[in-house]
Amino acid sequence: MKISKMLLGAASLVLAAGAAQAQSDLSSTEDKRIALSNNYAGNSWRQAMLQSWEETAGQAVADGVVAAADAYTTSENQATEQAAQIQNMILQGYDAIVLNAASPTALNGAVKEACDAGLTVVSFDGIVTEPCAWRIAVDFKAMGKEEVEYLASRLPEGGNLLEIRGLAGVFVDDEISAGIHEGVAENDKFEIVGSVHGDWAQDVAQKAVAGVLPSLPDVVGVVTQGGDGYGAAQAFKAAGRPTPLIVLGNRQDEMKWWAEQRDANGYETLSLSIAPGVATLAFWVAQQVLAGEEVPKDLTVPFLKITQDTLDEALASTPEGSVANVIYSLEDAQQVISEAK
Repeated sequence: MKISKMLLGAASLVLAAGAAQAQSDLSSTEDKRIALSNNYAGNSWRQAMLQSWEETAGQAVADGVVAAADAYTTSENQATEQAAQIQNMILQGYDAIVLNAASPTALNGAVKEACDAGLTVVSFDGIVTEPCAWRIAVDFKAMGKEEVEYLASRLPEGGNLLEIRGLAGVFVDDEISAGIHEGVAENDKFEIVGSVHGDWAQDVAQKAVAGVLPSLPDVVGVVTQGGDGYGAAQAFKAAGRPTPLIVLGNRQDEMKWWAEQRDANGYETLSLSIAPGVATLAFWVAQQVLAGEEVPKDLTVPFLKITQDTLDEALASTPEGSVANVIYSLEDAQQVISEAK
């Protein structure tokens, strides 16, 4: 009986110590100020990302975890403008900057300036290469390659592909495109016969695809980066051309169109993207660094994949005009950090 009591007492002490440590991790940053530097807000993914940040970081401020978690978006997707924004954040006395970067390299000077001034810099989605910064991303190259591998499984005879890229010059666009081209090189029955930039926005993608379609031969598949699949489908429809197999990017309008096409004619495809809630993971990573935790400089998260079997569930849980999403808690961030060590 005494041994049981001793064991229970020891367990209670361990639990109490863990709770105290968790509380310490939170209270140690109560006077810290974190800023989000975002280079672009012109599509549904970025809007969902900003909303995710507002909800999670805003609650952290309300709970006294941090003193501020302000979000700033540049008016143009220009690295020079974002560099100036980062310099202003240094002057405003922020303790950490969470960064979705316009360029992987062009902001390195401003990021180094922030680090030298004592700020923590955590880049995500559009990451930077400056060694002093932390980086959170999915394996975008693997994501692009998986698109082609999926097409190869569905279209074993191959054919012509149209590539729709994202924002020119951004890390994400370069990596996904590199993966797509690597996939085509390994599945040489496919050929990319056209490439346009859709800026991850349906309206931009529809206009770009409509502009290039008259010059293209028959297309069997469209490889995308997200936010452009529905626009591509509308462009093919307006041109009176057969709808190809379009890999989608988790946007609600894309998934709604997919479900409609599935119900009408059995249309089947794949949808995948990074969840916009990765911004909330970046927030918690910055908070943990400020709390003195040891955090590896490079963190990788899985991309969010939607299949024919999970389409209805994903569509039902995604607000109109938004993107399928995952929100990260402090505990989720701690697990990602632990797995990376």
